[in-house]
Amino acid sequence: MKVEFLQLYNFRNYNQLTISFHSHLNLIYGKNGSGKTNLVEAIYVLGLTRSFRLVGDKTLIKDDTSMCKIMGRIVDKYSTDYQILLNKEGKKVQINHDKVAKISDYISKIPIVLFHPDDLRFIKDTPSTRRKNVNISISELDLSYLRYLNDYNKLLKQRNSYLKQMIVNGNTSSNYLDVLTDKLIDYGMNIHLKRKEFLDLINEYIGCFYEKITGVSGLKLKYISSYNDLSKEKLKDLYSKMLVKDINFGKTHVGIHMDDLKFSLNDQDLKDYGSEGQQKNAIIAYKFSELEIFKKMKGNYPILILDDLFSELDLEKVQNILKLLKEEVQTFITTTDVTKFSFLESFSYKQIHIQNGKVVEESEHERRK
Repeated sequence: MKVEFLQLYNFRNYNQLTISFHSHLNLIYGKNGSGKTNLVEAIYVLGLTRSFRLVGDKTLIKDDTSMCKIMGRIVDKYSTDYQILLNKEGKKVQINHDKVAKISDYISKIPIVLFHPDDLRFIKDTPSTRRKNVNISISELDLSYLRYLNDYNKLLKQRNSYLKQMIVNGNTSSNYLDVLTDKLIDYGMNIHLKRKEFLDLINEYIGCFYEKITGVSGLKLKYISSYNDLSKEKLKDLYSKMLVKDINFGKTHVGIHMDDLKFSLNDQDLKDYGSEGQQKNAIIAYKFSELEIFKKMKGNYPILILDDLFSELDLEKVQNILKLLKEEVQTFITTTDVTKFSFLESFSYKQIHIQNGKVVEESEHERRK
């Protein structure tokens, strides 16, 4: 899957831009604040309809304007035109100039694997951050997962609301609660299975990629869930044991909304014992594992975005990571220091220089034989 060209209108610091891309590697460089990350962000928004930054949609619209538009042509087996329009009221999406009524029917059409400096939060932050990252990845692979997740969250909200009513109103009847719990377990088991299958696939690749980057073996992901290895009946027993606590606190203490995962290097949790360099390399290995899972499950590779990946890596690590890139994968790399890539003679690529929301230079480079 490739982005053939992109058109921006009032997006971030871009007034108007039309740009075509190399089918393999695109090296985007410029000073901090020039707009290089904004450019790859636009690709991401085109695919997932939201930013990877922790911002609302309105911040994507250029200052002093009322709307922004992103258009792009994606080439897979066929060429398809995608468009997303953002304004103060919300967002609208089109495929081949036809309106798509539901955003959920649009998402996953353009699969993207992204590395961004904030991805270190995947390891450092709370379990909810790790669940969110896994949810995004699986949703791109499987639309039914997103539906299960939405239904689960609705039921969880209903169950928590009823738990609060039970303590406020002194309602001791659990008949309705049992119905909610039973449905919650069904959705939870489906979500748990899909998460487990996905993380098992990650573990098929992540150790190998980490070793190729660092020379160290033994990286694994550990899935922590109250649903692990439990049947529906045993899960019902678990919810029953937690009922008094659930009522007292007015919330559900068992379920896949409590799941977590750990990056473990030779049985040591990288969150607690890993250096920032080890954590960053683990995330990179995770992202390259995602590429292979997409290929295995969908038959083609997604688009790869590496935003400011190499800023704090030594030359050896940079070279090791670049060796992992495949010609079948269209890759976008942003950097402030283009001299780090002086050894790219073995690649065909496009170099794009950004200044103040404008492309000031574009050059194509062919692989040296």
